[in-house]
Amino acid sequence: MTTSVLVLGASGYVGTHLVPRLAERGYRVRASSRRRDALEARGWDGVEIDEANALDLVALERVLDGIEVAYYLVHSMAAGRDFAHRDREAADRFRAVAERAGVRRIIYLGGLQPPQAASPHLRSRRETGEYLRAGSVPVTELRAGIVVGPGSAAFEVIRDLVYHLPVMVTPRWVRSRSQPIALDDLLEVLVRLPEHEETAGRTFDAVGPETLTYEQLLRQFAGVVGKQLRIVPVPVLSPGLSSWWLDLVTSVPASVARPLIDGLKHDLVSEHPDELREVIPHEPRSYEQAVRAALEAEEQAAMPIRWTEGAFRFRQERHDFSYYGKSVRHTVQSSAPPEAAWAQIAAIGGDRGWYHATSLWRLRGLFDRLLGGVGMRRGRRHPSELRAGDPLDFWRVAAVEPGRRLTLVAEMKLPGSAVLEL
Repeated sequence: MTTSVLVLGASGYVGTHLVPRLAERGYRVRASSRRRDALEARGWDGVEIDEANALDLVALERVLDGIEVAYYLVHSMAAGRDFAHRDREAADRFRAVAERAGVRRIIYLGGLQPPQAASPHLRSRRETGEYLRAGSVPVTELRAGIVVGPGSAAFEVIRDLVYHLPVMVTPRWVRSRSQPIALDDLLEVLVRLPEHEETAGRTFDAVGPETLTYEQLLRQFAGVVGKQLRIVPVPVLSPGLSSWWLDLVTSVPASVARPLIDGLKHDLVSEHPDELREVIPHEPRSYEQAVRAALEAEEQAAMPIRWTEGAFRFRQERHDFSYYGKSVRHTVQSSAPPEAAWAQIAAIGGDRGWYHATSLWRLRGLFDRLLGGVGMRRGRRHPSELRAGDPLDFWRVAAVEPGRRLTLVAEMKLPGSAVLEL
């Protein structure tokens, strides 16, 4: 009989990669996160999608119904100062609902813990595991440190620093030690855990085979991508200043960078690095192998038709373009029927203009022409029809879902890449 699994937090970094792996392994997968559209954009085959907030008891009862194994990948790292309280409350509610639903096992991905006092973020990850274990459902906890793969906050900080800062003035935390694990190695363990009943009720450290400083991680990444790197450590950058500095020079938001930096103050080295490999045999990759695999995975990833965070297609297929983009979302309520709204979207641009600030769009097109770009002169192929690949002023149609969505990729001169989705 096929095992039914829930991945709560499926739109996050690990969840996005875990869901298709579980489906490929033959599990019946239900993926859930706070935003249904973020999951639909992944284009997964054979996966049930449901929307749920980890604090919503009614939603939790719905998504846990009929589930045997539940992956708990939720954290509130970007939620602000009260993230620890939110983490505890979410774990407490999830545990209670999982008990009532008859879930056989909870698999929780936590954070590797330092031997002494932990940062608030790492302490919250530990407390989340404790709250989940307070019930009758057996919990398997994996504690991972730095995960090497596209989308991992620590990995993206490394990518942005190496590609964009040939000379770095860095704080003391670059000398902190860690045992980075390749994303593929972490996923391999996660998908096999339900098959190993002996792991129920136990906690394991998920780490790679090497112990490296953050400076060594930066230098080895630079070596893989062929960049020269000069690092000048200084003692004056506090964690707070470091997080704002990272917000300026990397794509990782300050709300995520601060808890990341707080964690990097510690040496995150496992006292039992071989325990997990004894239960689930696997040969972990070295850090350099993990970096090469991460860059290759970006190139080989499926081509999404909708914008998703970090999609290689929408970064002009360039590794040096940041994974985390700055985005703006605006919603307008309308009484018009969907067909009428779509007719306006499908006719945008060209002679009709852009419905708002068209003169500014044209001025931007003029600047683009002066810089050697395509400008606005291309117009449209047809006044009311669009298809994938069509030029549209200085955009190109990446995808059309008639009656639902239009995705455009900028071909104007830019310091990076840009996507407009209607």
